[in-house]
Amino acid sequence: MRLADPAALRALFDAIVHELSLHPVGEAAWHQFPAPGGLTGLLMLAESHLTVHTFPEHASVCLNLFCCTPRAAWAWEPRLAALLGAETVCVRELAREYAHAPLSASTLGEAVR
Repeated sequence: MRLADPAALRALFDAIVHELSLHPVGEAAWHQFPAPGGLTGLLMLAESHLTVHTFPEHASVCLNLFCCTPRAAWAWEPRLAALLGAETVCVRELAREYAHAPLSASTLGEAVR
């Protein structure tokens, strides 16, 4: 089962990073739970982070890609079907919108004093 396969999850991270032109700031950290448990992975990105939590006993995976800069859409359904054998994919996208312009470094310094 690919949800408990470290190589499959590493390949998933590699595909997401490559296909979305993300920038890792180090190596991914992985933890494999005892059988029948799955894996948890965390990859710090210059854009923020990518995480995965798999639950093979429930045939379920939770992915979280958090980016502080806009990204092109990724074809989650077909890519997860190809990379993990997913039959059903539910994508929730939360767009971050700001009511004001981002703070400059000098303004930020004043705001936290």
